[in-house]
Amino acid sequence: MSDWTFHINLVEDEENLAAILTTYLENENWKVSTFHSAEEALEHLHNGAHLWILDVMLPGMSGHDLIKEVKAVHSEKPVIFISARDQDLDRITGLELGSEDYLTKPFLPKELVIRVQKLLHRVYGQGIKTHVIDLSDYHIDVTRRKVHDDSGAEIELTMKEFDVLFFLLENTNVAKTREEILSEVWGEDYYGSNRAVDDVVRRIRKKMPRLSLETLYGAGYRIVT
Repeated sequence: MSDWTFHINLVEDEENLAAILTTYLENENWKVSTFHSAEEALEHLHNGAHLWILDVMLPGMSGHDLIKEVKAVHSEKPVIFISARDQDLDRITGLELGSEDYLTKPFLPKELVIRVQKLLHRVYGQGIKTHVIDLSDYHIDVTRRKVHDDSGAEIELTMKEFDVLFFLLENTNVAKTREEILSEVWGEDYYGSNRAVDDVVRRIRKKMPRLSLETLYGAGYRIVT
């Protein structure tokens, strides 16, 4: 892992569970800010957290309402929902609101740790030692998930666009199939068309025309240097 620690905002009203989860997360060398209500968490929207873990059923404002506030100002920040309700509609609602994962109570704290590890790796790339990548006259800030051109102008990428870009950067000069990209970025539970990858790649190319992003027919996509 790199020489910096991730910062996680945990919003859970069950104090005993919140304390247990905080301990497990902190054992991974992650900084954890724990809140017991959405209203309390709202006061810390800009505390630099890399990931939010939200309980759906909170007193007062719900987790679903809170994620709207988080995404309105930090659309690139990943969110994991935890909930006692195991209903498909809740999962779908969470995904529609922008969450990346959904964990149903009761669960083992270690399972949450593993999911957080995978999500942080996918979003921020623990395997890359430097957090700013210069490529094809673009400056890609992995830590802040921002891209600038050589004039300093920011290029606005959606979360999926950045995720695909980063996955291909992690595998520079190696072709990745649509199925591999879908599994890594959309998750193994994604059931939609693999043409979603083509659409995201098309948008990346439009926004970053100088990027050496190649199509290898029958093999997938790759970024070459």
